[in-house]
Amino acid sequence: IERVEALLWKGNVDAAIEAFNGCVSSQSVNFVAHLQKHRSRIPNYEYLQHEGVSIGSGAVESAVKQIARQVKLSGAQWNTVNVPQPLKHRCAYLNGYFETSPQLQNIP
Repeated sequence: IERVEALLWKGNVDAAIEAFNGCVSSQSVNFVAHLQKHRSRIPNYEYLQHEGVSIGSGAVESAVKQIARQVKLSGAQWNTVNVPQPLKHRCAYLNGYFETSPQLQNIP
Protein backbone atom coordinates (compact mmCIF):
# COMPACT_ATOMS: atom_id res chain seq x y z
CA ILE A 1 0.00 0.00 0.00
CA GLU A 2 2.81 2.44 0.86
CA ARG A 3 4.47 1.74 -2.49
CA VAL A 4 1.20 2.44 -4.33
CA GLU A 5 0.72 5.65 -2.34
CA ALA A 6 4.23 6.76 -3.34
CA LEU A 7 3.53 5.96 -7.00
CA LEU A 8 0.25 7.87 -6.97
CA TRP A 9 1.90 10.83 -5.19
CA LYS A 10 4.18 11.02 -8.24
CA GLY A 11 1.24 10.66 -10.65
CA ASN A 12 2.40 7.25 -11.85
CA VAL A 13 -1.04 5.64 -12.25
CA ASP A 14 0.13 2.86 -14.59
CA ALA A 15 2.72 1.58 -12.10
CA ALA A 16 0.16 1.80 -9.28
CA ILE A 17 -2.28 -0.32 -11.31
CA GLU A 18 0.48 -2.75 -12.17
CA ALA A 19 1.26 -3.18 -8.45
CA PHE A 20 -2.17 -4.80 -8.07
CA ASN A 21 -1.54 -7.49 -10.74
CA GLY A 22 -2.58 -10.82 -9.33
CA CYS A 23 -4.75 -9.32 -6.58
CA VAL A 24 -8.28 -10.70 -6.77
CA SER A 25 -9.92 -9.19 -3.69
CA SER A 26 -12.96 -7.08 -4.43
CA GLN A 27 -11.32 -4.02 -2.85
CA SER A 28 -8.27 -4.26 -5.12
CA VAL A 29 -10.38 -4.85 -8.22
CA ASN A 30 -12.61 -1.87 -7.31
CA PHE A 31 -9.59 0.34 -6.59
CA VAL A 32 -7.93 -0.54 -9.90
CA ALA A 33 -11.21 0.19 -11.69
CA HIS A 34 -11.34 3.57 -9.91
CA LEU A 35 -7.76 4.36 -10.94
CA GLN A 36 -8.47 3.42 -14.56
CA LYS A 37 -11.66 5.48 -14.67
CA HIS A 38 -10.08 8.57 -13.08
CA ARG A 39 -6.58 8.21 -14.51
CA SER A 40 -6.67 11.61 -16.22
CA ARG A 41 -7.74 13.34 -13.00
CA ILE A 42 -4.89 12.08 -10.82
CA PRO A 43 -2.18 14.75 -10.76
CA ASN A 44 1.51 14.49 -9.99
CA TYR A 45 1.31 15.91 -6.47
CA GLU A 46 5.07 15.74 -6.00
CA TYR A 47 5.63 18.02 -9.01
CA LEU A 48 2.86 20.42 -7.98
CA GLN A 49 4.26 20.67 -4.46
CA HIS A 50 7.75 21.26 -5.85
CA GLU A 51 6.40 24.09 -8.03
CA GLY A 52 4.67 25.68 -5.02
CA VAL A 53 1.14 25.00 -6.26
CA SER A 54 -1.36 24.59 -3.46
CA ILE A 55 -2.60 21.01 -3.47
CA GLY A 56 -5.01 21.36 -0.56
CA SER A 57 -8.62 22.45 -0.73
CA GLY A 58 -8.39 24.85 2.22
CA ALA A 59 -7.75 27.97 0.13
CA VAL A 60 -10.61 27.14 -2.22
CA GLU A 61 -13.01 26.41 0.64
CA SER A 62 -12.06 29.70 2.31
CA ALA A 63 -12.68 31.65 -0.92
CA VAL A 64 -16.08 30.01 -1.36
CA LYS A 65 -17.06 30.99 2.20
CA GLN A 66 -15.98 34.59 1.61
CA ILE A 67 -17.95 34.79 -1.62
CA ALA A 68 -21.01 33.14 -0.04
CA ARG A 69 -21.09 35.77 2.72
CA GLN A 70 -22.36 38.25 0.15
CA VAL A 71 -25.61 36.38 -0.38
CA LYS A 72 -26.12 35.27 3.23
CA LEU A 73 -27.42 38.58 4.51
CA SER A 74 -29.75 38.61 7.48
CA GLY A 75 -33.36 38.78 6.27
CA ALA A 76 -32.37 38.78 2.59
CA GLN A 77 -34.46 36.79 0.15
CA TRP A 78 -32.92 36.15 -3.23
CA ASN A 79 -34.52 35.38 -6.54
CA THR A 80 -32.18 32.88 -8.23
CA VAL A 81 -32.08 35.09 -11.33
CA ASN A 82 -30.56 37.93 -9.28
CA VAL A 83 -27.85 35.98 -7.43
CA PRO A 84 -25.08 36.04 -10.10
CA GLN A 85 -24.65 39.85 -9.99
CA PRO A 86 -23.84 40.20 -6.26
CA LEU A 87 -21.57 37.16 -6.55
CA LYS A 88 -19.68 38.87 -9.39
CA HIS A 89 -19.35 42.01 -7.26
CA ARG A 90 -18.09 40.01 -4.28
CA CYS A 91 -15.51 38.20 -6.43
CA ALA A 92 -14.33 41.51 -7.90
CA TYR A 93 -14.02 43.00 -4.41
CA LEU A 94 -12.09 39.98 -3.05
CA ASN A 95 -9.77 40.05 -6.09
CA GLY A 96 -9.00 43.72 -5.49
CA TYR A 97 -10.61 45.00 -8.69
CA PHE A 98 -12.65 47.65 -6.91
CA GLU A 99 -9.62 49.04 -5.07
CA THR A 100 -7.43 49.33 -8.19
CA SER A 101 -10.02 50.62 -10.64
CA PRO A 102 -9.29 54.32 -11.42
CA GLN A 103 -12.98 54.94 -12.19
CA LEU A 104 -14.04 53.73 -8.73
CA GLN A 105 -11.37 55.55 -6.71
CA ASN A 106 -13.07 58.94 -7.15
CA ILE A 107 -16.51 57.79 -5.98
CA PRO A 108 -17.39 59.47 -2.63
